[in-house]
Amino acid sequence: MPSISDACVIADAVTVRFGATEVLRGLSLQAECGKVTALLGPNGAGKTTFLRCCTGLLAPTSGTVRVLGERPGTSEVAARVGLMPQSTGAWSGIKAMELLSYLSTLYAHPLSVDALIERLGIGPYAQIPYRRLSGGQQQTVNLAGALVGRPELVFLDEPTSGLDPHARRSSWDLVRELRCAGVAVVLTTHAMDEAAALADEVVIVDQGRVAVCGTVAALTADGTSLEDVFLRHTHAEAGR
Repeated sequence: MPSISDACVIADAVTVRFGATEVLRGLSLQAECGKVTALLGPNGAGKTTFLRCCTGLLAPTSGTVRVLGERPGTSEVAARVGLMPQSTGAWSGIKAMELLSYLSTLYAHPLSVDALIERLGIGPYAQIPYRRLSGGQQQTVNLAGALVGRPELVFLDEPTSGLDPHARRSSWDLVRELRCAGVAVVLTTHAMDEAAALADEVVIVDQGRVAVCGTVAALTADGTSLEDVFLRHTHAEAGR
C-alpha cells in the first residue's frame, strides 16, 4: 500500500450501517496519487457505498475518510474531484451538450466541452435527451461529466458497464491518459481483464472489508489468474 504521504484517499476503519444492515465493516484502504486503484468485489460488497463516502454523498457511521487530505464533500475538495456514478436519473430530461455545458460552469478552469465531446465521440448524440440515450451512450456522458472539471482525483463506478468492445477499449485508453497526466483514478469493476490492464493497485473487498490487496503481479505471483484470486477471497453475491 502507498505511504500516507503518497495517498490521495485514506479510509480508516470505515463502517456504514443502514438500519440493522452493516454494509461496510471497518474497511481500511489507501489509494495513491497519480495511480489507478481498482476496487473489486461481488455485488453487495460495499464498493459503491465506499465511493459515496469518498465523495461526501454519505457519512460513515464510524471511522474516517480523507480525500486529498481533507474531509469529503467540502467545496474545496469537490472542486478537485470527479465522480462517474453508475446511474444519474436526475439528468434524464437534459441533453448531453446542455448537461456538460452546465457542469463546466461549476468549475473555475473546466475542460473545453467541445473538445471533450469530440474526444469521447459524443457529438452524434450531443443534442439527444439523456433518457433517450443507450446505456453505453449514457455511460460515456457520465464519464465526460466526471472529467469536465479537470479533477485531480476521479472516482469511476463501473465505467465500462454496457459499453461495446470499441468504446470499452477507448475508455481504457482515456484512463491511461489520465494517469499519465497525474490524475488519480479509483474505479470499481467486475471485469478482471479491465483491472489487470489498468490497475497499479487492486483492492478486493468482500462483505464490507478489504479481503486482499496488492499489484496484479503480486496477487497472481503463484501463477493463478486475477479471477482465481477474486474467487478465493470473496463470497457469492450478498443479495444487495
